[in-house]
Amino acid sequence: MTAAAEIVDGASLVRGIPLADETGIGPLTLGGWLRELAQRHGPAEAAVLREGEAVERWTYDELWARAREVARALVASDIGKGTRVGVLMTNRLEFLSAVLGISLAGGVATLISTFFTTSELDEVMKAAGVSVLLVERRVLKKDFVAMLAELEPAILTAQPGQIASLRFPFLRRIAAIGSDAPTGAIEAWDSFLRGGDDIAEDRVDARAAAVVPSDPALLLFSSGSTGKAKGILSAHRAVCLQLWRWPKWYNIKTPPRTWSANGFFWSGNFVMALGGTLSAGGSLVLQRWFDAADALNVMAAEKATMPLAWPHQWAQLEAAPNYLTTDLSSLHYLDKRMPLARHATVDVEWLEPGQAYGNTETFTLISVFASGTPPEISGDSHGVPTAGSTIKVVDPLTGVIQPLGERGEIAVKGPTLMLGYVGIPLDESLDAEGFLRTNDGGFIDVEGRLHWEGRLNDIVKTGGANVSPLEIDAVIRDCPGVKLTQTVGVPDELLGELVVACIVPHAGVTLDEERVRSFAKEKLSSYKVPRRVLFFEEHELATTGSAKVKTAELRKLAAERLA
Repeated sequence: MTAAAEIVDGASLVRGIPLADETGIGPLTLGGWLRELAQRHGPAEAAVLREGEAVERWTYDELWARAREVARALVASDIGKGTRVGVLMTNRLEFLSAVLGISLAGGVATLISTFFTTSELDEVMKAAGVSVLLVERRVLKKDFVAMLAELEPAILTAQPGQIASLRFPFLRRIAAIGSDAPTGAIEAWDSFLRGGDDIAEDRVDARAAAVVPSDPALLLFSSGSTGKAKGILSAHRAVCLQLWRWPKWYNIKTPPRTWSANGFFWSGNFVMALGGTLSAGGSLVLQRWFDAADALNVMAAEKATMPLAWPHQWAQLEAAPNYLTTDLSSLHYLDKRMPLARHATVDVEWLEPGQAYGNTETFTLISVFASGTPPEISGDSHGVPTAGSTIKVVDPLTGVIQPLGERGEIAVKGPTLMLGYVGIPLDESLDAEGFLRTNDGGFIDVEGRLHWEGRLNDIVKTGGANVSPLEIDAVIRDCPGVKLTQTVGVPDELLGELVVACIVPHAGVTLDEERVRSFAKEKLSSYKVPRRVLFFEEHELATTGSAKVKTAELRKLAAERLA
C-alpha cells in the first residue's frame, strides 16, 4: 500500500489519501467480512486450538456455520439491534464464533478482559449494560461464575433466562463454557446453542443484512496506565477497515499461521491477529493464555509463521526450558530485531510495521508505514495518516495548531475514530472540529510524517529541556542484562525533574548504575542520560492488563526510593 500525506497550509495538519482511493477494502460489516472470507477460503483452515494431545480445527466454512449457530441462539434470546452481548473468554474457537455470531444477529459484541478482578468486572458490567453474557467459566485460578455470583447472588437462584438483577438491571441470560450442568441462571454452552435450533436461517440473514457500516460493532474497555477502564464504542466500518488493512501493513505474501496468546479483548491483538491472518486467508494458532514452554511447542507443532507477543514475553520465550531444543524454522513474519529471531533455527529478514501510531480510540493505527517501506521514505517517524484520516499537532493549552515541525499534542480524526466513550457526551471527548485530543506529544515533519514522543504527562522536563522516555528506553533496552526498562521523571528542586531509569535485570544478572549510564552515554545526549538508575524486581512494577507499566505509580515508587 502506497503511503502518502498532504500537509495543509504549511501547518502541523496532515491528511492521508482519500478513503475512496484506498484499494483492497471489502465489506464493512463484521457479518459481511465473515461471509466474504467464507466464500473466498471456505475449506481452508481458519483456526486451531491445541491443548496437550487434544486438537480442534475449524475451517472458514465451519467458522461461518458456528457463528450462525450463535446468532440463532441470540435471536432466540430476543436480542434486538444494538443489544450489547458480553464476551468474557480467552483466545479460543468459541470466542471467534461468539463475536461474529453477535454481529450477524445485530448485537454489539462487548469484549471483557479475563484479567479483570471482581471489582473491575463489577464496574465494567455496570457500564456496559449487557443483556446476555457469554462466559468461559474457569480461566487459570479464576471462576467467573463464582465472581458473578459474589456480585449478584440472585444468579444462583434464578432460572435460565430469568435473571432479575438490580445490580445489573439489563442482564437476562448467561451461558458458560465449562459448565456442563446448569447452575441457577447459568446455562451450559451446548444448551444455549440448542435454544436456537428452531430459528430459521433466513432470520439470521435478514438481521445481518439490516446491519450497516455506521452501526456499533464492538465495545471494548481500555486498560490505560492510569484511572479506570473506559468503554470505547467502535462502528463496523472502523473495525472492518482495519481488518482489511492489516495484511497490507504486514506486507503479507503467503497466508500466515499466526500464534497468539494475548487477549483478543484488546483492540490491537484483535485486529492484528484476526485481520492480519483471516483477511489474508491464513490460520489462527490459538493459545488460551500465555505459557512460554507451551507456546514454543504449539508454534513448532502447528508450523506457525507469525508470532504475536508483548515485549516482556520475548524474554520469557528465550528463558523457557525447551527454547534451545524447539524447531522454530517455520517462523517467517517475525521481526528480525526481536529476541526470538536469534534462535538457531530461525532465519528471517522481515520487519514488522513498527513505525506507526494509534490507540484503542482509533481501533489501532491512524498513521503507519507498511513493512518493507524503505528507510529513506519512513525515516525515524511513526508514519503518515491512514486513508481518510487527519492528524494535527496543537498547543496543549490553547488547542491552536502548531507551526509545522513544532511540538505539541497530537489530535486525530478519521473513519476509524470511535463512536464515543460510554457514558461521556461526544462533545466532551472531541474538540470543536471533531478531533480527539490524545494527550500524546509529538510533531509533524516537512514530509508530513508523524513523530510520536510519548504521553504528555510522561515527558520529562529537566533543566529546561523536554526528554522523551521512549527514546531513552529504546537505548537502555539494548544494554546487556536489561530485561525491562521504564524511564520516569522525578521532581527535583534544581532541574525541575530528574531523569530516572527504572530497570528489571534478567534473572541471575548483576547490573550497576554506572554500567547502565555508561552504556547510555554512548548513544544519548548528556541531558538525556539518566541521572539515576534504580533496579527493581518485576513484581514491584504495577502494570495494566495489557502489560503496560503504570508510570504514575512507578514515578511515585522511584521518588520514594530516592528519598
